Amino acid sequence: METTEVTGWEAAVLDGGPADGVRMKVSGRPRVIQVTHPCQVDDAPPGVHAEAVYLYRRDYTVTGEPLRYGFDVASP
Repeated sequence: METTEVTGWEAAVLDGGPADGVRMKVSGRPRVIQVTHPCQVDDAPPGVHAEAVYLYRRDYTVTGEPLRYGFDVASP
């Protein structure tokens, strides 16, 4: 696998999962993007909150913009 050092910002799009179609700018071509979504918490003490965590992994077959990140169904 060949990797290229990239500087600056590049367009990326998330594919699948709860953030399907979300577009963003990334720097340095990260391998993984973490997306969080707030969850409703019943009877929580002040300041306590919960978030669902979803992972998107970079598709290395895509070498140009927009970079693609696919939903990892095994994410926590």
